Amino acid sequence: MRKKRKSILAVLIILAVSAIMSACGSSGQDAKSSAPPKANNEKPADPAPGGKTEKPKEQVFRFNLHSNPPTLDPGLAQDTVAFAVLNGLFEGLTRSNDKGEIVPGTAEKWEVSPDGTKYTFHLRKDAKWSNGDPVTAGDFEFSWKRVLDPKTQPAPPYAYQLYYIKGAEAYNTKKNADPNSVAVKAVDANTLEVELEHSTPYFLSLLSFQTFFPVHSSVKDNPKWAAEASTIISNGPFKISEWKQQSSLEMVKNEHYYAKDDIKFTKVQMTMVDDSGSELNMYETDQLDFAGMPTGRIPNEQIPVLKQTKPDELEIKGIASSYYYLFNNKQKPFNNVNIRKALAMAIDRQLIVDKVTLGGQLPAFGIVPPGIAGEKGEFRSEHKDDYFKENVEEAKALLQKGLGELGLSSMPEFTIAYNTDESHKKVAEAVADMWSKNLGIKVKIENQEWGVFLKNRTALNYQMARAGWQTDYNDPMSFIDLYMTGSGNNDIGYSNPEYDKLVHEAKQSLDNKQRMELMAKAERMLIEQDQAILPLYYYTNVAMKKPNLKNVFVDYQGMINYSRGYFE
Repeated sequence: MRKKRKSILAVLIILAVSAIMSACGSSGQDAKSSAPPKANNEKPADPAPGGKTEKPKEQVFRFNLHSNPPTLDPGLAQDTVAFAVLNGLFEGLTRSNDKGEIVPGTAEKWEVSPDGTKYTFHLRKDAKWSNGDPVTAGDFEFSWKRVLDPKTQPAPPYAYQLYYIKGAEAYNTKKNADPNSVAVKAVDANTLEVELEHSTPYFLSLLSFQTFFPVHSSVKDNPKWAAEASTIISNGPFKISEWKQQSSLEMVKNEHYYAKDDIKFTKVQMTMVDDSGSELNMYETDQLDFAGMPTGRIPNEQIPVLKQTKPDELEIKGIASSYYYLFNNKQKPFNNVNIRKALAMAIDRQLIVDKVTLGGQLPAFGIVPPGIAGEKGEFRSEHKDDYFKENVEEAKALLQKGLGELGLSSMPEFTIAYNTDESHKKVAEAVADMWSKNLGIKVKIENQEWGVFLKNRTALNYQMARAGWQTDYNDPMSFIDLYMTGSGNNDIGYSNPEYDKLVHEAKQSLDNKQRMELMAKAERMLIEQDQAILPLYYYTNVAMKKPNLKNVFVDYQGMINYSRGYFE
């Protein structure tokens, strides 16, 4: 949806309605997305002046990936760059349409038991891999158990997302060594049975997430299969045709995809340019059809200009995503809660969104963003993020208290790490300047290549680092269970048994009101009590899109969806 002069509040209201609709999708009806109108290359072009025929628009979609995907293994991927590619290459049992609704994917239909704990999925008989092999229920059973297998290395960061399946956590944590104890079973080639530990309202939404994608059985014999185009066999609307590491990636239409007639793009070409100015220039010189988030960036200072010069191409949209800084909770002095609180209180978030990011972002004081469904409406409306307030004088007092508790006379110089990006750099510079002026402390900033940055965060090889989280499904739990002890995405070293207990209770509760209250308590504990992370703002998605590009959209999660896109 294009936004010109509408306020961000209106954007978020629309986003919330869309997100709530996503959570209410039918679980047992076969819904299909309608195919877009025929593209221009399927009919004669209109005669041009002078009797010449104008060349039709080629159905090749081009956008920027910003950086090389660290991996294209759905079981190991954990970043938006990889997800943008995987969403074209693979498909889960379900998928999400342009309205944020869950619709059948590789599974054409399913049944759910009355108590919501047993699912029977019926796979499409014409579902095939890009090499022509049939996609079977056994492929899904193998893939999910591969993610859970404690022997899988590196350890899949999203293995915990499968813990909703009965026996999954025990197998993944080595409490039960038998893979058959995981309640996912291929009854026959086209029937998959899944039993959950307890009813999970958003389970169908989870199945459209990358960790639940199937992988071809050939991966058993090649641990490096996901690093080269020639060894990637996929089941989605596209297949990979070329991957020039650190430079570009190309996909072509998968002729074996069951809904190939709905796919209009013949190719999807992705560049890897990490400079936002260069990306915008490529868009303006028609080298790109889409530029900006989630996989690229529009220079912040250009946003006000583009609002005036190209309002029909600039899209600013609220998304369910948060931007924050990580504390290494294991490392001194960030192992002290008062120092963490002092740093959080000494930042002017409104100044950052007004003068630095310039994209209509909202100051954040929690981790769950607007747009996520709550008990009856939106979680953020029902549970305010009033977990702390900006207060420089109180921050000074807390800093001195924390230093005293650690036996330090002054705050040591430290480094904020960020992945290479001009916007991240400017935010880090602004935050460092505020801490210098307000608290008298010295801060260095350091940019790192995306893959290196992720590895350092996972290994807790940092002091402070930037982070962003896009929701994986339409529920606060997508944010709340990040920092449970042992979570594959817990890259701050946080461990609080009381927090874990609240999250476990929320996951097991069948009462939606109780679930939301438990998650709100957990968020309050994470932020107000422990200040385990430092919230900065709630994202908006800022992007440029060519006027003739249709049905390519950024969904409520902040993920780009181009599978049913086309040029008119």
